[in-house]
Amino acid sequence: MRKWLGLPRRLLSFLTIFSLVVGLTAACQPSGTESSLPISGEVSLTGLGATFPAPLYQNWAVALNQIHPNIRVDYQSQGSGAGIENFIQGNVDFAASDVALKDEDIAKVERGVLLLPMTAGSIVVAYNLPGVQNGLKLSRDVYVGIFSGQIRRWNDPKIVALNPGVTLPDQPITVVHRSDGSGTTGVFTKHLSAISPQWKKDIGEGTTVQWPKTGNFVGARGNEGVTAQIQQTPGAVGYVEYGFAATNKLTVAALENKAGEYVLPTPESGSATLAAVELPENLRAFILDPEGKESYPIVTFTWQLHYQKQPDANKAVGLEVWVEYGLNEGQKTAPELGYIPLPKVVRERIAKVADTLSDKYTITLKD
Repeated sequence: MRKWLGLPRRLLSFLTIFSLVVGLTAACQPSGTESSLPISGEVSLTGLGATFPAPLYQNWAVALNQIHPNIRVDYQSQGSGAGIENFIQGNVDFAASDVALKDEDIAKVERGVLLLPMTAGSIVVAYNLPGVQNGLKLSRDVYVGIFSGQIRRWNDPKIVALNPGVTLPDQPITVVHRSDGSGTTGVFTKHLSAISPQWKKDIGEGTTVQWPKTGNFVGARGNEGVTAQIQQTPGAVGYVEYGFAATNKLTVAALENKAGEYVLPTPESGSATLAAVELPENLRAFILDPEGKESYPIVTFTWQLHYQKQPDANKAVGLEVWVEYGLNEGQKTAPELGYIPLPKVVRERIAKVADTLSDKYTITLKD
């Protein structure tokens, strides 16, 4: 029998075909699949909380599973209050909140807490006034007056004076607010408390507040619910996350900022706000009333809440991969959904903290 390099021709043919099959299989396999991770079997991660980042997190979950088919993330949009409560009770693998945990809440979590700001966004004042386009100007005292029930009609002289040439209807204002425990409410009322001593005294701040009894106030659950209520109620005004307003084509107001400028919510004005923020060591930064002529006045980080101690090694790695995806590819998709990408210096600090989730995996940041 003729041989080549000492091997029978049939055996050589078999080895050649086998090599081609292996090579093609490897080429078709997505980069970074489960074979490249220190994980055995399937990993299912359950997250719950803020509605503010829900569209973004759900987008990340689908995209991450395409890269790592053995990691499945199920994020449920139920509000920051529910997220914090379930995290403290240990019912989830991670949670999300638009307000960072307070020290007294952190003390209740025996496994320790890592607070990771994973994205940021603007809270907008959206309205339903047929014939009135984007950019209705609302000064600080006017939007405080609307949400405190002091300004009750759209043709109030204060609103008219700010918007010459705009025909405002003689129509009652319906204020739509969150009915559930909401980080969006927490951020919004924290800002109003910062710019208005009267608001701080009468209503205050929190994930839930006692809304005024005077005026026409309607509650709705989640950013989704507030958005829908504004859409179906002529004369309505409410506060929602920018991404929900943009996706649903709500008209939004230009709010007066600390510098006295009227600014529309855009990715650029949100980025200008973040640029003026210095993130502290514990990664808890509240943007109450930002400086800068181009800054939009109501911008917030939104946090993922993770346990410092992870008894399940597979889940620990899965969570770290989830965070790594969010800090890299996830930031690229953020603007498309109405969120503000985090600056690299912020991402580097978050990655350093998140690296403690697992001792088997190290987060790598990309430019």
